[in-house]
Amino acid sequence: MRLYRCLASVTVAVTLVLSAPYDALSHVRVVAGEPEEDPPPFGAACRTRIEGSHVVAHCHNPYVDIDRVRLHIECDRWWDLDTDSAPVDAEPAMTVRLTGRCWKEVRSAWISHQNRGS
Repeated sequence: MRLYRCLASVTVAVTLVLSAPYDALSHVRVVAGEPEEDPPPFGAACRTRIEGSHVVAHCHNPYVDIDRVRLHIECDRWWDLDTDSAPVDAEPAMTVRLTGRCWKEVRSAWISHQNRGS
């Protein structure tokens, strides 16, 4: 009998929630105004290659804005210093080459991008 009472109260609660008028439900606010424009495309396409302790990256910028790229290298050994290259400006339709190395193994390497504008 207890199960029936518990089930009955849950059923009544669900029925009350589902039968609420449409106006009682929350709505998403829409701000009136002009639609937002998508930002112009940006970012050089980079290919990174790791061979032993050396890292080479080639970045090609097909867009109008200048992309300042940097190569970051994380070395595998605790005593081996991680390195960051000097920033290089990849101008429109330009390919740049970034290099770096560890003394021993490379754990990971990645490129960071900074928009320099036109």
